[in-house]
Amino acid sequence: MPLNAEFSPCFLIPCFNHGRMMAGVLEALAVYQLPCLVIDDGSDEATCAELQRLAAQLPWVTLSRLPQNQGKGAAVVAGLQQAQRQGFSHALQIDADGQHQLSDIPAMLAEAQRHPQALISGRPLYDDSVPKARLYGRYVTHIWVWIETLSLSIKDSMCGFRVYPVAPTLALAARYPLGKRMDFDTEVMVRLYWQGVPSYFLPTRVTYPADGVSHFDALRDNLRISWMHTRLFFGMLPRIPRLLRLRRQLVQPQHWATTRERRGLWGIRLMLKVYRLFGRRAFQLLLYPVIGYFWLTGRTQRTASREYLQRLQHFARQRQQTVPQPLNSYRHFMRFGDAMLDKLASWQGDLHDMTLVDRQRCQQQIASGKGTLILASHLGDIESCRALGELGDGVKINALVFTEHAERFNQVMKEVNPRANLNLIQVSSLGPDTAMRLMDKLDAGEWVAIVGDRTSAGQYQRGEQPRVVWSSFLGQPAPFPQGPFVLASALRCPVFLMFGLKQQGQLRVYFEPFADPLALPRAERQQALQQAVDRYAARLEHYCLLAPLDWFNFFNFWQLAAGPSPSQGPEQ
Repeated sequence: MPLNAEFSPCFLIPCFNHGRMMAGVLEALAVYQLPCLVIDDGSDEATCAELQRLAAQLPWVTLSRLPQNQGKGAAVVAGLQQAQRQGFSHALQIDADGQHQLSDIPAMLAEAQRHPQALISGRPLYDDSVPKARLYGRYVTHIWVWIETLSLSIKDSMCGFRVYPVAPTLALAARYPLGKRMDFDTEVMVRLYWQGVPSYFLPTRVTYPADGVSHFDALRDNLRISWMHTRLFFGMLPRIPRLLRLRRQLVQPQHWATTRERRGLWGIRLMLKVYRLFGRRAFQLLLYPVIGYFWLTGRTQRTASREYLQRLQHFARQRQQTVPQPLNSYRHFMRFGDAMLDKLASWQGDLHDMTLVDRQRCQQQIASGKGTLILASHLGDIESCRALGELGDGVKINALVFTEHAERFNQVMKEVNPRANLNLIQVSSLGPDTAMRLMDKLDAGEWVAIVGDRTSAGQYQRGEQPRVVWSSFLGQPAPFPQGPFVLASALRCPVFLMFGLKQQGQLRVYFEPFADPLALPRAERQQALQQAVDRYAARLEHYCLLAPLDWFNFFNFWQLAAGPSPSQGPEQ
Protein backbone atom coordinates (compact mmCIF):
# COMPACT_ATOMS: atom_id res chain seq x y z
CA MET A 1 0.00 0.00 0.00
CA PRO A 2 1.68 3.23 -1.11
CA LEU A 3 1.87 5.96 1.51
CA ASN A 4 2.11 9.68 0.85
CA ALA A 5 3.42 12.64 2.80
CA GLU A 6 -0.04 13.54 4.07
CA PHE A 7 -0.67 10.06 5.44
CA SER A 8 1.86 9.04 8.06
CA PRO A 9 0.49 6.30 10.35
CA CYS A 10 1.84 4.63 13.45
CA PHE A 11 0.64 1.94 15.83
CA LEU A 12 -0.65 2.92 19.28
CA ILE A 13 -0.95 0.34 22.07
CA PRO A 14 -2.22 1.32 25.52
CA CYS A 15 -1.02 -1.30 27.98
CA PHE A 16 -1.95 -2.03 31.59
CA ASN A 17 -0.61 -5.26 33.08
CA HIS A 18 -0.57 -7.15 29.75
CA GLY A 19 3.16 -7.79 29.77
CA ARG A 20 2.80 -11.52 28.99
CA MET A 21 1.02 -10.85 25.71
CA MET A 22 2.98 -7.88 24.39
CA ALA A 23 5.83 -9.87 22.89
CA GLY A 24 3.43 -11.82 20.69
CA VAL A 25 1.52 -8.70 19.64
CA LEU A 26 4.71 -6.82 18.71
CA GLU A 27 6.08 -9.82 16.84
CA ALA A 28 2.92 -9.88 14.68
CA LEU A 29 3.22 -6.13 14.03
CA ALA A 30 6.87 -6.22 12.95
CA VAL A 31 5.98 -7.30 9.39
CA TYR A 32 4.17 -4.01 8.73
CA GLN A 33 7.30 -1.91 9.34
CA LEU A 34 5.54 0.98 11.07
CA PRO A 35 6.61 2.83 14.22
CA CYS A 36 4.78 1.72 17.35
CA LEU A 37 3.98 3.86 20.39
CA VAL A 38 3.38 1.84 23.54
CA ILE A 39 1.79 3.69 26.47
CA ASP A 40 2.37 1.96 29.80
CA ASP A 41 -0.65 3.02 31.85
CA GLY A 42 0.96 2.60 35.28
CA SER A 43 1.44 -1.19 35.01
CA ASP A 44 2.90 -3.40 37.71
CA GLU A 45 6.64 -4.04 37.98
CA ALA A 46 6.60 -7.24 35.93
CA THR A 47 4.85 -5.61 32.96
CA CYS A 48 6.99 -2.49 33.30
CA ALA A 49 10.15 -4.58 33.10
CA GLU A 50 8.87 -6.58 30.12
CA LEU A 51 7.92 -3.44 28.20
CA GLN A 52 11.32 -1.91 28.85
CA ARG A 53 13.01 -5.10 27.62
CA LEU A 54 10.95 -5.14 24.40
CA ALA A 55 11.50 -1.44 23.72
CA ALA A 56 15.25 -1.90 24.13
CA GLN A 57 15.27 -4.79 21.63
CA LEU A 58 12.93 -3.25 19.03
CA PRO A 59 14.11 0.11 17.63
CA TRP A 60 10.73 0.79 16.01
CA VAL A 61 8.97 0.71 19.42
CA THR A 62 8.76 3.88 21.55
CA LEU A 63 7.74 3.36 25.18
CA SER A 64 6.12 6.04 27.34
CA ARG A 65 4.95 5.52 30.92
CA LEU A 66 2.18 7.24 32.83
CA PRO A 67 3.14 7.59 36.52
CA GLN A 68 -0.09 5.94 37.67
CA ASN A 69 -2.99 4.09 36.09
CA GLN A 70 -5.40 6.59 34.53
CA GLY A 71 -7.47 4.36 32.24
CA LYS A 72 -7.53 3.35 28.60
CA GLY A 73 -8.97 6.66 27.37
CA ALA A 74 -6.27 8.68 29.09
CA ALA A 75 -3.59 6.35 27.70
CA VAL A 76 -4.94 6.68 24.16
CA VAL A 77 -5.02 10.48 24.37
CA ALA A 78 -1.46 10.47 25.73
CA GLY A 79 -0.44 8.27 22.82
CA LEU A 80 -2.13 10.56 20.30
CA GLN A 81 -0.29 13.53 21.78
CA GLN A 82 2.97 11.61 21.43
CA ALA A 83 2.05 10.74 17.81
CA GLN A 84 1.40 14.39 17.02
CA ARG A 85 4.74 15.46 18.51
CA GLN A 86 6.49 12.90 16.29
CA GLY A 87 4.67 14.08 13.17
CA PHE A 88 2.26 11.19 12.60
CA SER A 89 -1.08 11.98 10.99
CA HIS A 90 -2.89 8.79 12.07
CA ALA A 91 -2.63 6.26 14.87
CA LEU A 92 -3.95 2.71 14.59
CA GLN A 93 -4.96 1.72 18.11
CA ILE A 94 -4.51 -1.94 19.02
CA ASP A 95 -5.40 -3.49 22.35
CA ALA A 96 -2.55 -5.18 24.19
CA ASP A 97 -4.51 -8.31 25.07
CA GLY A 98 -4.26 -9.99 21.66
CA GLN A 99 -7.98 -9.87 20.83
CA HIS A 100 -7.69 -8.27 17.44
CA GLN A 101 -7.25 -9.83 13.99
CA LEU A 102 -3.98 -8.14 13.07
CA SER A 103 -4.11 -9.43 9.48
CA ASP A 104 -6.80 -6.77 8.91
CA ILE A 105 -4.26 -3.98 9.46
CA PRO A 106 -3.58 -3.38 5.73
CA ALA A 107 -7.30 -2.96 5.06
CA MET A 108 -7.65 -0.56 8.00
CA LEU A 109 -4.70 1.56 6.87
CA ALA A 110 -5.81 1.55 3.24
CA GLU A 111 -9.26 2.77 4.25
CA ALA A 112 -7.69 5.48 6.43
CA GLN A 113 -5.50 6.60 3.54
CA ARG A 114 -8.51 6.80 1.25
CA HIS A 115 -10.44 8.81 3.87
CA PRO A 116 -7.78 10.70 5.88
CA GLN A 117 -10.33 12.83 7.77
CA ALA A 118 -12.33 9.79 8.91
CA LEU A 119 -12.30 7.57 11.96
CA ILE A 120 -11.81 3.98 10.77
CA SER A 121 -13.14 1.34 13.16
CA GLY A 122 -13.42 -2.40 13.29
CA ARG A 123 -16.86 -3.98 13.40
CA PRO A 124 -16.37 -7.11 15.54
CA LEU A 125 -17.22 -10.61 14.38
CA TYR A 126 -17.18 -12.69 17.58
CA ASP A 127 -16.53 -16.37 18.09
CA ASP A 128 -17.70 -18.49 21.03
CA SER A 129 -15.02 -17.04 23.31
CA VAL A 130 -16.88 -13.78 23.85
CA PRO A 131 -18.44 -13.47 27.34
CA LYS A 132 -22.22 -13.36 26.93
CA ALA A 133 -22.63 -10.51 29.40
CA ARG A 134 -20.20 -8.38 27.37
CA LEU A 135 -21.95 -9.30 24.12
CA TYR A 136 -25.44 -8.41 25.35
CA GLY A 137 -24.15 -5.22 26.97
CA ARG A 138 -22.87 -4.04 23.60
CA TYR A 139 -26.38 -4.09 22.16
CA VAL A 140 -27.57 -1.76 24.92
CA THR A 141 -24.81 0.67 23.98
CA HIS A 142 -25.65 0.34 20.26
CA ILE A 143 -29.22 1.44 20.96
CA TRP A 144 -28.09 4.42 23.03
CA VAL A 145 -25.63 5.49 20.32
CA TRP A 146 -28.35 5.33 17.66
CA ILE A 147 -30.48 7.59 19.84
CA GLU A 148 -27.60 9.99 20.55
CA THR A 149 -26.83 10.36 16.84
CA LEU A 150 -30.39 9.92 15.50
CA SER A 151 -28.78 7.54 13.04
CA LEU A 152 -28.07 3.85 12.53
CA SER A 153 -24.82 4.58 10.73
CA ILE A 154 -22.49 3.94 13.70
CA LYS A 155 -22.27 0.15 13.54
CA ASP A 156 -20.14 -0.43 16.65
CA SER A 157 -18.78 2.19 19.02
CA MET A 158 -16.91 -0.10 21.43
CA CYS A 159 -14.30 -1.82 19.28
CA GLY A 160 -10.79 -0.76 20.29
CA PHE A 161 -9.31 -1.65 16.89
CA ARG A 162 -9.47 1.67 15.06
CA VAL A 163 -7.49 4.31 13.18
CA TYR A 164 -7.70 7.79 14.67
CA PRO A 165 -7.03 10.93 12.63
CA VAL A 166 -4.69 12.55 15.15
CA ALA A 167 -5.42 16.27 14.72
CA PRO A 168 -9.28 16.16 14.85
CA THR A 169 -9.27 13.75 17.78
CA LEU A 170 -6.87 15.83 19.85
CA ALA A 171 -8.82 18.99 18.98
CA LEU A 172 -11.93 17.30 20.35
CA ALA A 173 -10.10 16.14 23.50
CA ALA A 174 -8.94 19.71 24.10
CA ARG A 175 -12.53 21.01 24.00
CA TYR A 176 -14.35 18.27 25.93
CA PRO A 177 -13.36 16.28 29.02
CA LEU A 178 -13.72 12.82 27.44
CA GLY A 179 -14.12 9.71 29.56
CA LYS A 180 -10.78 8.27 30.59
CA ARG A 181 -11.65 4.60 31.01
CA MET A 182 -14.06 2.16 29.34
CA ASP A 183 -16.39 5.02 28.44
CA PHE A 184 -13.81 6.59 26.13
CA ASP A 185 -14.30 4.53 22.93
CA THR A 186 -18.00 5.30 22.59
CA GLU A 187 -17.86 8.93 23.67
CA VAL A 188 -15.05 9.89 21.33
CA MET A 189 -16.83 8.31 18.36
CA VAL A 190 -20.18 9.99 19.08
CA ARG A 191 -18.62 13.41 19.68
CA LEU A 192 -16.51 13.12 16.51
CA TYR A 193 -19.73 12.31 14.64
CA TRP A 194 -21.31 15.45 16.07
CA GLN A 195 -18.36 17.51 14.86
CA GLY A 196 -18.38 16.26 11.29
CA VAL A 197 -15.76 13.50 11.37
CA PRO A 198 -17.07 10.52 9.35
CA SER A 199 -16.72 6.94 10.55
CA TYR A 200 -16.08 3.89 8.38
CA PHE A 201 -16.44 0.32 9.62
CA LEU A 202 -14.61 -2.80 8.48
CA PRO A 203 -15.52 -6.28 9.75
CA THR A 204 -12.85 -7.89 11.91
CA ARG A 205 -12.72 -11.04 13.99
CA VAL A 206 -12.33 -10.59 17.75
CA THR A 207 -11.23 -13.42 20.03
CA TYR A 208 -11.11 -13.39 23.81
CA PRO A 209 -7.98 -15.37 24.83
CA ALA A 210 -8.61 -18.08 27.41
CA ASP A 211 -5.85 -16.67 29.63
CA GLY A 212 -6.69 -13.05 28.88
CA VAL A 213 -6.77 -10.32 31.51
CA SER A 214 -9.84 -8.08 31.60
CA HIS A 215 -9.82 -4.73 33.39
CA PHE A 216 -13.58 -4.20 33.04
CA ASP A 217 -15.06 -3.41 36.45
CA ALA A 218 -18.70 -4.49 36.25
CA LEU A 219 -19.92 -1.94 38.81
CA ARG A 220 -17.71 1.09 38.27
CA ASP A 221 -17.41 0.87 34.50
CA ASN A 222 -21.12 0.31 34.01
CA LEU A 223 -21.78 3.38 36.15
CA ARG A 224 -19.29 5.38 34.07
CA ILE A 225 -20.90 4.20 30.83
CA SER A 226 -24.37 5.04 32.12
CA TRP A 227 -23.25 8.55 33.10
CA MET A 228 -21.59 8.94 29.69
CA HIS A 229 -24.84 8.06 27.88
CA THR A 230 -26.71 10.51 30.09
CA ARG A 231 -24.32 13.30 29.08
CA LEU A 232 -24.51 12.35 25.43
CA PHE A 233 -28.30 12.15 25.44
CA PHE A 234 -28.70 15.66 26.84
CA GLY A 235 -25.95 16.84 24.50
CA MET A 236 -27.91 15.42 21.59
CA LEU A 237 -31.10 17.36 22.36
CA PRO A 238 -29.96 20.80 21.15
CA ARG A 239 -28.40 19.15 18.10
CA ILE A 240 -31.66 17.50 16.95
CA PRO A 241 -32.35 19.94 14.06
CA ARG A 242 -28.86 19.50 12.63
CA LEU A 243 -28.95 15.73 13.07
CA LEU A 244 -32.30 15.48 11.29
CA ARG A 245 -31.03 17.63 8.42
CA LEU A 246 -27.99 15.43 8.22
CA ARG A 247 -30.04 12.24 8.01
CA ARG A 248 -32.05 13.64 5.10
CA GLN A 249 -28.89 14.72 3.31
CA LEU A 250 -27.09 11.42 3.64
CA VAL A 251 -26.84 9.53 0.38
CA GLN A 252 -26.33 5.85 0.98
CA PRO A 253 -24.66 4.27 -2.06
CA GLN A 254 -24.79 0.53 -2.33
CA HIS A 255 -22.20 -1.94 -3.33
CA TRP A 256 -22.76 -3.54 -6.74
CA ALA A 257 -23.88 -6.78 -5.08
CA THR A 258 -26.85 -5.15 -3.35
CA THR A 259 -28.09 -3.49 -6.53
CA ARG A 260 -30.78 -5.35 -8.44
CA GLU A 261 -29.92 -6.40 -11.98
CA ARG A 262 -31.55 -4.13 -14.55
CA ARG A 263 -32.21 -6.95 -16.97
CA GLY A 264 -33.71 -10.40 -16.67
CA LEU A 265 -33.79 -13.68 -18.50
CA TRP A 266 -36.68 -12.50 -20.71
CA GLY A 267 -34.42 -9.77 -22.05
CA ILE A 268 -31.76 -12.28 -23.04
CA ARG A 269 -34.33 -14.39 -24.87
CA LEU A 270 -35.61 -11.28 -26.67
CA MET A 271 -32.11 -10.28 -27.75
CA LEU A 272 -31.49 -13.78 -29.02
CA LYS A 273 -34.68 -13.65 -31.10
CA VAL A 274 -33.75 -10.28 -32.63
CA TYR A 275 -30.27 -11.57 -33.43
CA ARG A 276 -31.62 -14.73 -35.06
CA LEU A 277 -34.27 -12.92 -37.15
CA PHE A 278 -32.38 -9.82 -38.28
CA GLY A 279 -28.70 -10.58 -37.84
CA ARG A 280 -25.80 -8.75 -36.26
CA ARG A 281 -26.12 -5.45 -38.15
CA ALA A 282 -29.74 -4.94 -37.14
CA PHE A 283 -28.87 -5.81 -33.57
CA GLN A 284 -26.08 -3.21 -33.58
CA LEU A 285 -28.57 -0.54 -34.70
CA LEU A 286 -30.87 -1.46 -31.82
CA LEU A 287 -28.01 -1.07 -29.37
CA TYR A 288 -27.92 2.72 -29.76
CA PRO A 289 -31.36 3.54 -28.29
CA VAL A 290 -31.16 0.69 -25.76
CA ILE A 291 -27.72 1.64 -24.46
CA GLY A 292 -28.70 5.31 -24.61
CA TYR A 293 -31.61 4.59 -22.28
CA PHE A 294 -29.44 2.73 -19.79
CA TRP A 295 -26.78 5.44 -19.99
CA LEU A 296 -29.29 8.21 -19.29
CA THR A 297 -31.10 6.40 -16.46
CA GLY A 298 -28.11 4.63 -14.88
CA ARG A 299 -26.66 7.50 -12.89
CA THR A 300 -24.70 5.29 -10.48
CA GLN A 301 -23.18 3.22 -13.28
CA ARG A 302 -22.50 6.33 -15.38
CA THR A 303 -20.68 8.03 -12.51
CA ALA A 304 -18.63 4.92 -11.80
CA SER A 305 -17.68 4.68 -15.48
CA ARG A 306 -16.51 8.29 -15.61
CA GLU A 307 -14.49 7.96 -12.42
CA TYR A 308 -12.83 4.78 -13.69
CA LEU A 309 -11.92 6.34 -17.06
CA GLN A 310 -10.54 9.47 -15.40
CA ARG A 311 -8.51 7.36 -13.00
CA LEU A 312 -7.14 5.25 -15.85
CA GLN A 313 -6.20 8.25 -17.98
CA HIS A 314 -4.41 9.86 -15.04
CA PHE A 315 -2.57 6.60 -14.35
CA ALA A 316 -1.59 6.29 -18.02
CA ARG A 317 -0.20 9.84 -18.06
CA GLN A 318 1.88 9.10 -14.97
CA ARG A 319 3.37 6.10 -16.75
CA GLN A 320 3.76 8.08 -19.99
CA GLN A 321 1.61 5.55 -21.80
CA THR A 322 -0.98 6.32 -24.44
CA VAL A 323 -4.45 4.82 -24.37
CA PRO A 324 -7.05 4.45 -27.12
CA GLN A 325 -9.08 7.61 -27.65
CA PRO A 326 -11.68 8.90 -27.16
CA LEU A 327 -12.71 7.54 -23.78
CA ASN A 328 -16.09 8.51 -22.36
CA SER A 329 -18.82 6.82 -20.37
CA TYR A 330 -21.22 6.48 -23.33
CA ARG A 331 -18.62 4.63 -25.41
CA HIS A 332 -17.93 2.52 -22.32
CA PHE A 333 -21.62 1.56 -22.14
CA MET A 334 -21.69 0.87 -25.88
CA ARG A 335 -18.69 -1.43 -25.58
CA PHE A 336 -20.59 -3.40 -22.94
CA GLY A 337 -23.50 -3.72 -25.35
CA ASP A 338 -21.13 -4.85 -28.08
CA ALA A 339 -19.73 -7.46 -25.70
CA MET A 340 -23.28 -8.73 -25.15
CA LEU A 341 -23.61 -9.04 -28.91
CA ASP A 342 -20.40 -11.06 -29.03
CA LYS A 343 -21.82 -13.23 -26.26
CA LEU A 344 -24.92 -13.97 -28.33
CA ALA A 345 -22.80 -14.69 -31.39
CA SER A 346 -20.67 -17.03 -29.31
CA TRP A 347 -23.74 -18.89 -28.09
CA GLN A 348 -24.88 -19.25 -31.70
CA GLY A 349 -21.46 -20.45 -32.82
CA ASP A 350 -21.11 -17.40 -35.10
CA LEU A 351 -18.15 -15.72 -33.44
CA HIS A 352 -15.23 -16.45 -35.75
CA ASP A 353 -13.27 -13.20 -35.62
CA MET A 354 -11.23 -14.34 -32.63
CA THR A 355 -7.49 -14.74 -32.14
CA LEU A 356 -5.95 -16.78 -29.34
CA VAL A 357 -2.66 -15.18 -28.36
CA ASP A 358 0.07 -17.72 -27.49
CA ARG A 359 -1.91 -20.50 -29.06
CA GLN A 360 0.96 -22.95 -28.72
CA ARG A 361 1.18 -22.61 -24.94
CA CYS A 362 -2.56 -23.14 -24.66
CA GLN A 363 -2.40 -26.26 -26.83
CA GLN A 364 0.40 -27.65 -24.71
CA GLN A 365 -1.65 -27.17 -21.55
CA ILE A 366 -4.65 -28.88 -23.11
CA ALA A 367 -2.47 -31.74 -24.32
CA SER A 368 -1.15 -32.27 -20.79
CA GLY A 369 -4.62 -33.42 -19.73
CA LYS A 370 -4.21 -31.62 -16.39
CA GLY A 371 -7.07 -29.92 -14.66
CA THR A 372 -6.38 -26.18 -14.89
CA LEU A 373 -7.63 -23.09 -13.07
CA ILE A 374 -8.21 -19.94 -15.10
CA LEU A 375 -8.04 -16.76 -13.04
CA ALA A 376 -10.20 -14.41 -15.08
CA SER A 377 -11.73 -10.99 -14.45
CA HIS A 378 -14.45 -8.58 -15.53
CA LEU A 379 -11.99 -7.08 -17.97
CA GLY A 380 -13.40 -8.43 -21.21
CA ASP A 381 -15.59 -11.50 -21.36
CA ILE A 382 -15.00 -14.66 -19.37
CA GLU A 383 -16.89 -16.48 -22.10
CA SER A 384 -13.88 -15.96 -24.33
CA CYS A 385 -12.93 -19.27 -22.71
CA ARG A 386 -14.93 -20.70 -25.59
CA ALA A 387 -11.87 -20.08 -27.72
CA LEU A 388 -10.33 -23.08 -26.01
CA GLY A 389 -13.03 -25.25 -27.54
CA GLU A 390 -11.50 -24.62 -30.96
CA LEU A 391 -8.29 -26.29 -29.82
CA GLY A 392 -9.72 -29.50 -28.44
CA ASP A 393 -13.16 -30.99 -28.12
CA GLY A 394 -12.12 -32.68 -24.87
CA VAL A 395 -11.76 -29.40 -22.99
CA LYS A 396 -14.67 -28.56 -20.73
CA ILE A 397 -14.61 -25.24 -18.88
CA ASN A 398 -16.56 -24.65 -15.68
CA ALA A 399 -17.04 -20.97 -14.81
CA LEU A 400 -17.84 -20.08 -11.21
CA VAL A 401 -20.39 -17.29 -10.97
CA PHE A 402 -21.79 -15.48 -7.93
CA THR A 403 -25.33 -15.21 -9.29
CA GLU A 404 -28.70 -16.76 -8.74
CA HIS A 405 -29.22 -16.86 -12.50
CA ALA A 406 -26.54 -19.47 -13.24
CA GLU A 407 -28.94 -22.34 -13.80
CA ARG A 408 -31.15 -20.26 -16.09
CA PHE A 409 -28.15 -19.01 -18.10
CA ASN A 410 -27.01 -22.61 -18.50
CA GLN A 411 -30.49 -23.49 -19.70
CA VAL A 412 -30.52 -20.75 -22.34
CA MET A 413 -27.04 -21.64 -23.56
CA LYS A 414 -27.99 -25.29 -23.95
CA GLU A 415 -31.14 -24.29 -25.87
CA VAL A 416 -29.06 -22.19 -28.27
CA ASN A 417 -26.09 -24.53 -28.60
CA PRO A 418 -26.33 -28.03 -27.09
CA ARG A 419 -22.59 -28.49 -27.72
CA ALA A 420 -21.64 -25.49 -25.58
CA ASN A 421 -18.42 -26.28 -23.75
CA LEU A 422 -18.85 -23.65 -20.99
CA ASN A 423 -20.72 -24.70 -17.86
CA LEU A 424 -21.73 -22.06 -15.28
CA ILE A 425 -21.52 -23.16 -11.66
CA GLN A 426 -23.50 -21.10 -9.16
CA VAL A 427 -21.85 -20.47 -5.79
CA SER A 428 -22.68 -18.08 -2.96
CA SER A 429 -19.28 -18.32 -1.25
CA LEU A 430 -15.92 -20.04 -1.62
CA GLY A 431 -15.83 -22.63 1.13
CA PRO A 432 -14.66 -26.23 1.60
CA ASP A 433 -17.71 -27.59 -0.23
CA THR A 434 -16.87 -25.50 -3.30
CA ALA A 435 -13.23 -26.61 -3.18
CA MET A 436 -14.22 -30.30 -3.05
CA ARG A 437 -16.65 -29.88 -5.92
CA LEU A 438 -14.01 -28.21 -8.06
CA MET A 439 -11.36 -30.73 -7.12
CA ASP A 440 -13.53 -33.47 -8.62
CA LYS A 441 -13.71 -31.56 -11.90
CA LEU A 442 -9.98 -30.86 -11.97
CA ASP A 443 -9.22 -34.52 -11.26
CA ALA A 444 -11.35 -35.34 -14.32
CA GLY A 445 -9.12 -33.07 -16.43
CA GLU A 446 -11.69 -30.27 -16.69
CA TRP A 447 -10.82 -26.59 -16.44
CA VAL A 448 -12.27 -24.12 -13.93
CA ALA A 449 -12.56 -20.37 -14.44
CA ILE A 450 -13.11 -17.89 -11.63
CA VAL A 451 -12.88 -14.12 -11.54
CA GLY A 452 -10.37 -12.59 -9.16
CA ASP A 453 -11.64 -9.02 -9.19
CA ARG A 454 -15.10 -9.21 -7.65
CA THR A 455 -16.33 -10.23 -4.23
CA SER A 456 -19.24 -12.52 -3.43
CA ALA A 457 -22.69 -10.98 -3.82
CA GLY A 458 -24.18 -13.45 -1.35
CA GLN A 459 -22.06 -12.17 1.51
CA TYR A 460 -23.05 -8.55 0.87
CA GLN A 461 -26.70 -9.49 0.66
CA ARG A 462 -26.42 -11.24 4.04
CA GLY A 463 -24.97 -8.06 5.54
CA GLU A 464 -21.44 -9.49 5.66
CA GLN A 465 -18.25 -8.22 4.12
CA PRO A 466 -15.85 -10.68 2.54
CA ARG A 467 -12.17 -11.06 3.31
CA VAL A 468 -10.12 -8.92 0.98
CA VAL A 469 -6.52 -8.08 0.19
CA TRP A 470 -5.78 -4.46 -0.62
CA SER A 471 -3.52 -3.84 -3.58
CA SER A 472 -2.60 -0.85 -5.70
CA PHE A 473 -4.72 -0.73 -8.87
CA LEU A 474 -4.49 2.20 -11.30
CA GLY A 475 -2.63 4.17 -8.66
CA GLN A 476 -5.06 3.72 -5.75
CA PRO A 477 -5.60 0.97 -3.13
CA ALA A 478 -8.40 -1.37 -4.17
CA PRO A 479 -9.94 -4.40 -2.40
CA PHE A 480 -9.48 -7.75 -4.13
CA PRO A 481 -11.21 -10.88 -2.79
CA GLN A 482 -8.77 -13.28 -1.21
CA GLY A 483 -11.10 -16.25 -1.78
CA PRO A 484 -10.08 -17.03 -5.40
CA PHE A 485 -6.39 -17.00 -4.50
CA VAL A 486 -6.84 -19.13 -1.38
CA LEU A 487 -8.97 -21.51 -3.44
CA ALA A 488 -6.30 -21.68 -6.15
CA SER A 489 -3.72 -22.57 -3.52
CA ALA A 490 -5.95 -25.28 -2.03
CA LEU A 491 -6.60 -26.88 -5.43
CA ARG A 492 -2.86 -27.31 -6.11
CA CYS A 493 -3.21 -27.10 -9.88
CA PRO A 494 -1.69 -24.99 -12.67
CA VAL A 495 -3.12 -21.45 -12.69
CA PHE A 496 -3.36 -19.29 -15.82
CA LEU A 497 -4.65 -15.77 -16.50
CA MET A 498 -7.09 -15.21 -19.34
CA PHE A 499 -8.40 -11.96 -20.85
CA GLY A 500 -10.66 -11.59 -23.90
CA LEU A 501 -10.21 -8.04 -25.23
CA LYS A 502 -11.63 -6.24 -28.27
CA GLN A 503 -8.75 -4.60 -30.14
CA GLN A 504 -9.00 -3.08 -33.62
CA GLY A 505 -12.37 -4.72 -34.06
CA GLN A 506 -11.07 -8.19 -33.28
CA LEU A 507 -11.45 -10.26 -30.11
CA ARG A 508 -7.99 -11.18 -28.88
CA VAL A 509 -7.78 -13.81 -26.13
CA TYR A 510 -4.68 -13.59 -23.95
CA PHE A 511 -3.56 -16.71 -22.12
CA GLU A 512 -0.55 -16.58 -19.79
CA PRO A 513 0.82 -18.66 -16.88
CA PHE A 514 0.39 -17.33 -13.35
CA ALA A 515 1.52 -20.11 -10.95
CA ASP A 516 2.04 -23.87 -10.91
CA PRO A 517 0.83 -24.28 -8.27
CA LEU A 518 -0.02 -21.12 -6.33
CA ALA A 519 1.75 -21.68 -3.00
CA LEU A 520 0.70 -19.96 0.23
CA PRO A 521 3.05 -21.38 2.89
CA ARG A 522 1.54 -21.29 6.35
CA ALA A 523 4.53 -19.48 7.84
CA GLU A 524 4.41 -16.73 5.19
CA ARG A 525 0.76 -16.94 4.21
CA GLN A 526 -0.17 -13.27 4.45
CA GLN A 527 2.94 -12.11 2.63
CA ALA A 528 2.55 -14.72 -0.13
CA LEU A 529 -1.14 -13.88 -0.53
CA GLN A 530 -0.32 -10.19 -0.81
CA GLN A 531 2.30 -10.91 -3.46
CA ALA A 532 -0.11 -13.05 -5.47
CA VAL A 533 -2.83 -10.38 -5.43
CA ASP A 534 -0.28 -7.68 -6.29
CA ARG A 535 0.85 -9.68 -9.35
CA TYR A 536 -2.76 -10.21 -10.42
CA ALA A 537 -3.58 -6.50 -9.99
CA ALA A 538 -0.49 -5.54 -12.01
CA ARG A 539 -1.53 -7.76 -14.93
CA LEU A 540 -5.06 -6.39 -14.69
CA GLU A 541 -3.61 -2.87 -14.97
CA HIS A 542 -1.55 -3.92 -17.99
CA TYR A 543 -4.53 -5.24 -19.91
CA CYS A 544 -6.79 -2.38 -18.81
CA LEU A 545 -4.43 0.02 -20.54
CA LEU A 546 -4.63 -2.08 -23.72
CA ALA A 547 -8.44 -2.04 -23.83
CA PRO A 548 -9.85 0.50 -21.32
CA LEU A 549 -13.46 0.21 -22.47
CA ASP A 550 -13.48 -3.54 -21.82
CA TRP A 551 -13.60 -3.05 -18.05
CA PHE A 552 -17.14 -4.12 -17.11
CA ASN A 553 -17.25 -3.28 -13.40
CA PHE A 554 -19.80 -0.47 -13.37
CA PHE A 555 -19.47 0.39 -9.69
CA ASN A 556 -16.93 2.05 -7.44
CA PHE A 557 -14.31 -0.66 -7.56
CA TRP A 558 -12.15 1.12 -4.97
CA GLN A 559 -14.95 1.12 -2.37
CA LEU A 560 -15.19 -1.84 0.01
CA ALA A 561 -18.14 -1.14 2.31
CA ALA A 562 -21.58 -2.37 1.34
CA GLY A 563 -24.83 -0.75 2.31
CA PRO A 564 -24.78 2.66 3.96
CA SER A 565 -21.92 4.99 3.31
CA PRO A 566 -19.82 6.30 6.19
CA SER A 567 -21.50 8.05 9.06
CA GLN A 568 -21.08 11.76 8.56
CA GLY A 569 -21.70 14.29 11.27
CA PRO A 570 -22.98 17.83 10.76
CA GLU A 571 -20.54 20.65 10.32
CA GLN A 572 -20.09 23.04 13.18
